[in-house]
Amino acid sequence: MHKDFEEDAVDAATRVLNSNWTGRHTVPATGLYPHQWSWDSAFVAIGNRHREPGRARAELVTLLDAQWPDGRVPQIVYDVGRDDDYAPGAGFWGAATSGLVQPPVHAWAAWLVHCADLAGSAREGFLARVYPRLARWHEYLHGLRAGGAGLPVTKHPWETGTDNSPLWDAALERVPPRSRTPVRRPDLRHAGTGERPGSRDYRRYYRLAETYRDAGCADDVPVGFAMVCPLFSTLLAVSEIALARMAEALSDGGGDARADVHEATAARVVAAMDEHLWDDDLGQYVALDDTTGQRVRRATVNGLVPLLLAGGPEPAGTSAARSGRTSGTTTGAGALLGPGRAERLLATLAGPGFLGGGPNLPSTSREDPAFDPALYWRGPAWFNMSWLLLRAVQTLGRDDLAARLREHFAVAEPEIFPEYTDPDTGTGRGTRQFSWTAALTLDVLLSTDECILPTPAPPSA
Repeated sequence: MHKDFEEDAVDAATRVLNSNWTGRHTVPATGLYPHQWSWDSAFVAIGNRHREPGRARAELVTLLDAQWPDGRVPQIVYDVGRDDDYAPGAGFWGAATSGLVQPPVHAWAAWLVHCADLAGSAREGFLARVYPRLARWHEYLHGLRAGGAGLPVTKHPWETGTDNSPLWDAALERVPPRSRTPVRRPDLRHAGTGERPGSRDYRRYYRLAETYRDAGCADDVPVGFAMVCPLFSTLLAVSEIALARMAEALSDGGGDARADVHEATAARVVAAMDEHLWDDDLGQYVALDDTTGQRVRRATVNGLVPLLLAGGPEPAGTSAARSGRTSGTTTGAGALLGPGRAERLLATLAGPGFLGGGPNLPSTSREDPAFDPALYWRGPAWFNMSWLLLRAVQTLGRDDLAARLREHFAVAEPEIFPEYTDPDTGTGRGTRQFSWTAALTLDVLLSTDECILPTPAPPSA
C-alpha cells in the first residue's frame, strides 16, 4: 500500500474507533449494533493496542466484568437504554446480557494487548485481572459445552459468529420457523434485504433463542441446534496457547503447571479437529452436527482458519517473549495440525473457490451452490477473516498469499470501513464505520511484527 494512503487510512480508522467508543467499551457500529459484542471487542482491542493500549485493556476488562457465574462470556452486553435499537434486546433475555456466547478469541487478544504495553499492563495488573476469568471461560467451553467429539458445541448460529453460513442450513431446517416473540428487523434500516438473512431465517433464530432462554440457558437441554465449528475450535486452541503464555508471564518466566495444562488442552483440541472435522475431498475442515454425528461438507472460510495452527519457524528470543520481557509478538505457532494438512489448506485457500477465483477472500466458497457475493456470510469478504488468514500465512512464509489478503484492507477506508465487502468488486456491504474493520485495518498497517501468534512450547526431550 502507498505510504500516504496508509497514513490517511490510519487517521480515518482512528476516528471511527473514537466515534464508537462509549467511555467503557466500543460498539461495533452506532446504528445497527449499539451494544457491546463479545468477539468484536476482542478484535477492537487488537487494533487499539497500537495507539490506545489503556483503552484496549479497558475494552476487555469491561467485557469480562459481565461474565456469568458459570464462566461464559456473553455474546452481547446491553446498553439497556437502547433496547429498541437492536433485536432481540435485553428485554427478550430478561437480563443485561444475552445468554449466548461467541468465538473465544479473547485470550489471544489479551496477550497481544499485554505485549503491546508491558509497563502499562504491569501497572494495572492486567494479566492478573484477566487470566483467571479467561481460564474460567475456557473451562466452561471444555466442560458444559463439550460435545460428543470433545469439542465445544454452539447452541445457535449467532454463537458461531458466522450467523448465516451455509454450514448451519441443514441443522436449521429442523427448527420450526415460528416464534412466540414478534420478529423485529431494525437491521434493515442499515442494510438492504439482499445483504441480510431473510425473515424465515430470523423466525428460526428467534425460536432457538427462545428455547434456550426458557431452559434457563442450561447447556444440558437440547434446543434443536448443536454444531461444532472449525473456526470456533481453532480460536479456542490458539487462545489456550495464549493462556499458557500468560501463566508463564505471571510466574515471571518460571515453570508453571498451568501453562502445561493449557498446552496439552490446545493439542487435544487440535487432535479432535483432525479426527472429526477434516474433509479430505474438500481439502479443509468442516462443521460437525453433534446431533446426528455427521460432518457438514460445505466449503467456507471457517474451515480455512485452522491454518493458524499450521506452524512456522520459532524465531530467536521466543523464551524472552513468553516471559513478558519483549514484545511477545514475533513468535509463530508451532505445528499442531496433522501431517500434510497445512499444504492442503494452503492449496484450498489459493484455489478457485477462494483467492484463486477473485481478488478477495469470500466467506463461502465460490464453488458452493449457496455462494452469494452480497448476502451475509454467504459470500461477502469479511475483514476479520482476511486478518486471521493473513496472520496464518505470514507465519508460514507465504508472502504471495499475504499480499493478496492484505489488499482487502486497501478498500476499507475508501468504502467507509464497511461491515463486509463484495469479494469480487470490493464494494462495501452491510453497515459502515464498523469498528472491527477499522481496528484490524490499524493492526495491519501498524504492526511491525512478522507474526502475532502465541507459540506452543517445544516438546520435552
